[in-house]
Amino acid sequence: QVQLVESGGGLVQPGGSLRLSCAASGINFNIWMGWYRQAPGKQREFVAGIPAGGSANYADAVKGRFTLSRDNPNTVHLQMTSMNPEDTAGYYCNAQRGTDFSRFWGRGTQVTVAS
Repeated sequence: QVQLVESGGGLVQPGGSLRLSCAASGINFNIWMGWYRQAPGKQREFVAGIPAGGSANYADAVKGRFTLSRDNPNTVHLQMTSMNPEDTAGYYCNAQRGTDFSRFWGRGTQVTVAS
């Protein structure tokens, strides 16, 4: 059974930092892992993603502030810095399996940027 477990969400002050982690299990080989977010009243949007053996890609809204990295093929970390209230959202990890291109979602972790 495929599971994506997110951690690291919470409350942070504007200008602060948070580090999100996502660990995927049950996937022998994934070709892409990344993050999406969804704020109340808004559509889900892409945040950052990294392909196997490649470099991370970022949404314009987070470029220069967020950094996505891999510890191993099934674990990614999203280092978020210089955060602002517009970053407040539920953050969802996503992974794509290489054998059949299926996509899997984590349950999400809440990030709130407020004083």
